[in-house]
Amino acid sequence: MNPTDIKNPEYFHKVVDCQYACPAHTPVPEYIRLIAAGRYDDAYMVNWESNVFPGILGRTCDRPCDPACRRGRIAKGEEPVAICRLKRVAADNKTDISARLPRIPEQKNGKRIALIGAGPASLTVARDLMPLGYDIDIYDNQFAGGGMMRSQIPSFRLPASVLDEEVGYILDMGVVTHFNTEVTSLKSVLEKDYDAVFVGTGAPRGRGLNLPGLEDAGKHVHIGIDWLASVAFEHTSSIGKRVLVLGGGNTAMDCCRTSRRLGGEDVRVVVRSPFADMKASPWEKEDAMHEGIPIHDNHVPKEFVVENGELKGMLFEKVEAQYDENGKRSLVPTGEDLVFMEADDVLMAIGQDNAFPWVERDLGIEFDNWDMPVVDKATFQSTNPRVFFGGDAAFGPENVITAVAHGHQAAISIDLFCRAEPVTNRPAPMTNLVSQKMGIHEWSYDNQVENDKRFVVPMAPLEETLRNRKLEVELGFDLSTGFKEAERCLNCDVQTVFDTPRCIECDACVDICPTDCISFVENAEESELRTRLSAAAGNLAQDLYVSTELPTQRVMVKDENVCLHCGLCAERCPTSAWDMQKFLYSVTKAGQ
Repeated sequence: MNPTDIKNPEYFHKVVDCQYACPAHTPVPEYIRLIAAGRYDDAYMVNWESNVFPGILGRTCDRPCDPACRRGRIAKGEEPVAICRLKRVAADNKTDISARLPRIPEQKNGKRIALIGAGPASLTVARDLMPLGYDIDIYDNQFAGGGMMRSQIPSFRLPASVLDEEVGYILDMGVVTHFNTEVTSLKSVLEKDYDAVFVGTGAPRGRGLNLPGLEDAGKHVHIGIDWLASVAFEHTSSIGKRVLVLGGGNTAMDCCRTSRRLGGEDVRVVVRSPFADMKASPWEKEDAMHEGIPIHDNHVPKEFVVENGELKGMLFEKVEAQYDENGKRSLVPTGEDLVFMEADDVLMAIGQDNAFPWVERDLGIEFDNWDMPVVDKATFQSTNPRVFFGGDAAFGPENVITAVAHGHQAAISIDLFCRAEPVTNRPAPMTNLVSQKMGIHEWSYDNQVENDKRFVVPMAPLEETLRNRKLEVELGFDLSTGFKEAERCLNCDVQTVFDTPRCIECDACVDICPTDCISFVENAEESELRTRLSAAAGNLAQDLYVSTELPTQRVMVKDENVCLHCGLCAERCPTSAWDMQKFLYSVTKAGQ
């Protein structure tokens, strides 16, 4: 196996798995250490630089960092650090950070940008371009900024005060807002001589099911995202006592929980897939069931049952999932009788589509077979060089943190385009390795490995939250619990760096390593090498750290999958062949 080049930042980037998993590359261990130190303002700003919405995402993020957290690998039953909820700790306990936000130059650069849609992608573009002197107009058909974060995430998960605050940080930079404005023609926007246009309109069209009885069921069948928006904007304040929610994603979970708060007594989620295959996040399913909402899996909707013009319920066919040798799933009917479920109202939350009827087809913007704009995945530029897409509008429904990542990259492209530079000439991210050694046996970070299990987030009393749809369910960690949860972080960005010429092969690091992750063995092909280590390295997705050849013709191999980054090897080493160095990775933003 070829030795790992420790000067290659890509290797260390992949070792910081939680940051690598985050679409916006949030430096997770860095802000967690700041939280443990009680530096909440600093932790918030580290988050704000990358994910833009710490308070919002600290409540609603889909948590791609969770499965990447190495804490969940070190022992059976271990859970990852509560990375998402620690974002909220910083957001809830910060002071006034307005003085730390970027200064907007009084002298503008003469370039005008239009943002269509005021969701997370567009707001991120504005956050990155305003400090560079751009004039920005933002258009949205809602009365305030936030996009789907305002219309589709219920207040019991995301209070309006949190949303208003973090959206306000961006709009208060001087963005010119055109709210309650429906853009019906992209051509008319382009004719206003904007230097570039960014489309961040999301995926605003909910899918429905054209089943027998639908026309007769009429007003008692609702599209989930439209219904959630109607509730959010207080056009809808009640629902029938018996409610069926069709779909297994997070929108379905929001629909069923909102229904409970608007008068639904018998609320059920019905999904065609097995429970384990549902797209909803595990914690979203848990929250729904905690509120007394059953989930009926393996039921395919077949018909709306209407008697004398009144919706009575629905019929479902029971199926079972079968998988072929490639893992492809088929839903096969069991042959049992159709299942009838009563309902006064039905909410369909089975997916979302993009809708671009307002984009004329003679603007030089190509569309694919799915009526989606052809967008470059690196630059987010369409085939009309002045028009950029991001968020759900670019490649279909994703999540808030992905929309933020799109916004950062689109802002780079817009800035390059407006400066007449190729949008493909993208600046490289900043990387660095800095030794953390302070003294002979002292490190600049807390390297003691805590054995605490993941802490449980307290929740408001169930009977109170079900009476008030605006009452936030999760209360968040208090400061003491936040500190203890932060101390569970294994500091994956503080890397063990091995200097081969200094090593005398005394095996002291092998003896002291608490996880047997260091081995001195004869080199081999990776598949063979993984079996020769002190403890076999079975996680093939995690790279091994392999040194160059030592005087005995052996190599040092470290299994990064189970390394705790405790620094004991570096403390024990008599020749300083081991050092603990903090890896910094900062994604480039516009103007850098």
